Amino acid sequence: MNTPKKAGNRRILIIDDNRAIHSDFGKILRVADAENPALAAMEDTLFGKAPPAPASQFELASAFQGREGFDLVKRAEHDGHPFAVAFVDVRMPPGWDGVETIRQIWQISQNLQTVICTAFSDYSWEQIVGMLGKRDNLFLIRKPFDPTAVRQLAFRLSERWNAQQAA
Repeated sequence: MNTPKKAGNRRILIIDDNRAIHSDFGKILRVADAENPALAAMEDTLFGKAPPAPASQFELASAFQGREGFDLVKRAEHDGHPFAVAFVDVRMPPGWDGVETIRQIWQISQNLQTVICTAFSDYSWEQIVGMLGKRDNLFLIRKPFDPTAVRQLAFRLSERWNAQQAA
C-alpha cells in the first residue's frame, strides 16, 4: 500500500476569543487549492509554488484565551508534539492580551512561528517589537484577513519551522 509522505509538523494553534474566527481559520486552511486550479496557478505565479501538501493536512487546535493557549503549547511541548505555527489575536478580554500571551508562550516554545492577528491598533509594530524583542518568527496580519495570505503564511511558516528543526 502506498502511503503519502508526511509533510512534517503542520500543527497550528489559533488563539482568539471570537469563535467565528476559529471557524474562519478552519474553512481557510481546509480548502485545498486544487479546488480552484486557476486561483492556484495565479498564487504560484505571484508567491512562488506552494509546498505540495494539501491544506487538509493541517492539524488545527483552538484556544479562546491567552492562558488556555499557553497551557496547550506547554502540554504539546511536554508531549513532544509541538505546534509549528500560532495565530494569536491581540484583544482577548478579560485575560492576557495577545502580546502577553506570546511573551509567555515563547518562554517555553522559542521557535514557534507566531502571527499576530488584529483588527485594532492597540499597539504599533514598534511597540510590539519593543515588548517582545526583534524576532524573525513574529509576523502581523490585519483582520479582516485575506484567505490566501493566511494559507500562504500557514504553509510557509510551518515549512520554516520544520526546516529549523532539521538544521
